[in-house]
Amino acid sequence: MADLFLGFGLYFVTALVLTGVFLYLYALVTPYDDYELIFHKNNTAAALGFGGAIVGVATPMYSALVHSVSYVDFVIWGAIAIAIQLLFALVATRGKTKFSVVKQIESGVVPVGVLMAFLAIAIGLLNAGSMSY
Repeated sequence: MADLFLGFGLYFVTALVLTGVFLYLYALVTPYDDYELIFHKNNTAAALGFGGAIVGVATPMYSALVHSVSYVDFVIWGAIAIAIQLLFALVATRGKTKFSVVKQIESGVVPVGVLMAFLAIAIGLLNAGSMSY
């Protein structure tokens, strides 16, 4: 019985650490200061986009937890989940098209934050589904 609790603790704490790593790296990948916008400027658009990114990475992390055959397998798939979500964030926020989101997020344009959230969640669902082969 103790082994079950130790296993749970190991996987859960690792998932939290991986999520923390994602939160740190996501803030580095986006060209705006997510934490400043959310906690000091009360920017709803940034909070929505960031929240979507959290759900977007938690979804494939869950899939990795469920489908992995070992602890190392979980860590590898968790890292892949993070990499894919960060790649999406990099492309979505650094693109130099007419749909550039940087100014809209910084200005607090809520529909853009909602769109970013749903795109991040969609990428996370596709990411998770791809892990379930």
